[in-house]
Amino acid sequence: MKLKDLRIERAIVAMKADPKRRWTVQELARLVGMSRAVFAKRFTETKGVPPLRWLTEHRLSIATAELVNGHLALAGVAEKVGYISEFAFAKAFKRLFGVAPGTFRRTSRKLGSIESIQPMMRAA
Repeated sequence: MKLKDLRIERAIVAMKADPKRRWTVQELARLVGMSRAVFAKRFTETKGVPPLRWLTEHRLSIATAELVNGHLALAGVAEKVGYISEFAFAKAFKRLFGVAPGTFRRTSRKLGSIESIQPMMRAA
């Protein structure tokens, strides 16, 4: 069972409010009044993943919704969720989900929903 920590939740609220921002562990720790090491340890204990991994997963979850429902080109999706290039976005997306974002978009639209494509995606 994961613990709940209000300072960690404040960091998550900040990342959700500005997912494009180039957050650092140091900046997040300072935001919530903790040392970098203690923040990173506590975040990992409460959320099960390190802070920047959590941020990556959050950004890519926003991207999946945009790929299924939106009309932005891949470069636009990448920019919307904080990647400086379409290549960096595609690499992160494929590393997490096991499928390229363009393939994900085409397949999800053909099948009609994100739930239909989940079996072909690697579990995060």
